[in-house]
Amino acid sequence: MLIDIINDTKFAEILEAHVEDLLIYLFEKEQNFGILCRIEHLDFDPPLPKEITDSFRPMTLFFLAGYTFESAKIEDGYIIFEAGFGAENIGSIVSVPLFAIMQIIIDETPIFVNLSQPRPKNTVQNDTSLDEGIKNSMSAFLSNPENQKFLKKK
Repeated sequence: MLIDIINDTKFAEILEAHVEDLLIYLFEKEQNFGILCRIEHLDFDPPLPKEITDSFRPMTLFFLAGYTFESAKIEDGYIIFEAGFGAENIGSIVSVPLFAIMQIIIDETPIFVNLSQPRPKNTVQNDTSLDEGIKNSMSAFLSNPENQKFLKKK
């Protein structure tokens, strides 16, 4: 099933390696691009004012062009770049884990889409809690009589 693939750690690792290869290729070609990221995993140094971070959506798009593109580098599983934010153009160094990149976009067209649901490498989740989550999810699904039509008949 698709859900098994997108939750698989190996699948996430393959896509993360692919993201890195694509970014290196785009830097070599000096091609500006955008990255759509899961904002919850990003770091800003120095931290941005609350009124700016509150304006971010869970998935936020960053365009790497000009100085932002020139400042960008890939290091230890992150793409790191400097960007300006808000009307005052407040500078901050943005660190984006490669697994948090959901799309890479050129000229408004996605050239990469990350479907994986990876867990951050520093997060340890034991198999029992994962099994419990699946059981709870299935129980909730089956408690709705309308969902019976989705079950396989033997």
